[in-house]
Amino acid sequence: MTPQSSSLAVSDQEFGMFHNIDRTLYGLLVMDLWRDPVEALQFVALWLWLERVGFRRVVKKILSLPRVLINELADEAFVCLNIIHNDQVSVPALANDVHSMQNLIHGDLCLRFFAEHRLVATRGLARILNEVCMRVLRDIMQVAIERNVAQSLADHARQQHQVQGQPPVAQQVVGYGHGPVDVGLPSTRTNEIVPPDDRTMFVTFSKGYPVYEWEVRDFFTKIYGDCIESLHMQEVMLNEQSLFARIVCRSSAAIDMILNGCGKVKFNINGKHVWARKFVPKHRHQPL
Repeated sequence: MTPQSSSLAVSDQEFGMFHNIDRTLYGLLVMDLWRDPVEALQFVALWLWLERVGFRRVVKKILSLPRVLINELADEAFVCLNIIHNDQVSVPALANDVHSMQNLIHGDLCLRFFAEHRLVATRGLARILNEVCMRVLRDIMQVAIERNVAQSLADHARQQHQVQGQPPVAQQVVGYGHGPVDVGLPSTRTNEIVPPDDRTMFVTFSKGYPVYEWEVRDFFTKIYGDCIESLHMQEVMLNEQSLFARIVCRSSAAIDMILNGCGKVKFNINGKHVWARKFVPKHRHQPL
């Protein structure tokens, strides 16, 4: 029996109890230290991978540390992941080592180790992310994402109030799966006559982290209400991943709210990075 089939043979509750220590560490990272939920997911995967390749009790050792040191280890994990996923970095160029990891886990652990084991690390991390992390940490990740969205919206409303001298926009954040989030989006059902290209967003997805149409619809609808008129995913073969999509919003005001004046915005949809920007058609019809 393969590890994947054996893990699926137990219930989610049993699997979560087995990985309770990993859930505790992930919760500390995203709820107490306010680390990015998606990045923190990969940190935990990295530490679990280190355990699988022979470094003992990594997660337990990390949990025994004060939070300031855990935060430093998370910073070092970020550096290690960049080394693993960037094959353009040459081994001799790696000058700065991971001193906190060396002190806690093993003195011989260094950036050169991750550079020299890129291939096996990439495969191992992908497997742990899919088979373990996304199964036992997804609920905590969703709570953290919603908390971060609520905080971001509150900060935005506070800034608007300070700049314009107007009362903050009314907000209501509800739990995942319990209906849309009211963020005070200007009415999307408007009679304004705006060409579709002028109220369209272009969103891109990271290769290796498939995002599905229902996820995109669900995410934006829950946060911004009924703002999507149509959604067009990249057409691909059955076994391939869409890497981009076009979202036609019901009004230009919806795009203004979503992008919040930025040229490009990053969202986390079910633990996957999604970048959004205003759509710029390659060919516009010139007036006669």
